[in-house]
Amino acid sequence: MPYMVNFKTHFLYLSKLKNPTKLYTQINKSISRYVSFSQEEFDIFNSLLEYKKVPKKTIMLHEGEMCNFEAFVIKGCVRKYYIDANGFEVILQFAIEDAWVSDISFSIYEDKPSQVFIETLEDCEFYTFTPESKELLFEKAPRFERAYRILMQRSLAVTQNRLFHNISQTATEKYLEFLELYPTIPQRVAQHYIASYLGISAEFLSKVRTKLAKQ
Repeated sequence: MPYMVNFKTHFLYLSKLKNPTKLYTQINKSISRYVSFSQEEFDIFNSLLEYKKVPKKTIMLHEGEMCNFEAFVIKGCVRKYYIDANGFEVILQFAIEDAWVSDISFSIYEDKPSQVFIETLEDCEFYTFTPESKELLFEKAPRFERAYRILMQRSLAVTQNRLFHNISQTATEKYLEFLELYPTIPQRVAQHYIASYLGISAEFLSKVRTKLAKQ
């Protein structure tokens, strides 16, 4: 069972690292794939990050709460999901190393309660922003706004692609594409989570995997 905690006040928090150079290198390399930054800009960026360590099976965000964070995954695996009208969990995203996770579609920018849950599937380490610290970053280092706009555009493109493929692809095609995008996930999460992400039953996914193994 997941820890039913409010992430805003009940996460396992480690104080900022005294020597976080290695971790800063990871997030700096990730964000600079889209825009080049000076060391001064990186210093501003890094000073606004908050390091957090969160245990496995922690609910970081509940449906109905206001999301007040955007998290970069340093280490670990996270799922974002909602519960449909029939009471089934529908996974929208897996976030692993170098990915970002939040509820940017509603409570970050629209000031509405979240419609999703965010849960750690492994012991995780994050760097996080609040909306306030992110706005301060954009004020002090404006080029980061372009970097985050590109991140948002890429995220929307991935979501659009997934919606299209859910309609047009067979279950086997969806699973093979999933393996291309997330080659390590099958070794890290339960099969029923992957089935939920693909929009099929765990039993049908098992048949797909068995068929592929025989080819």
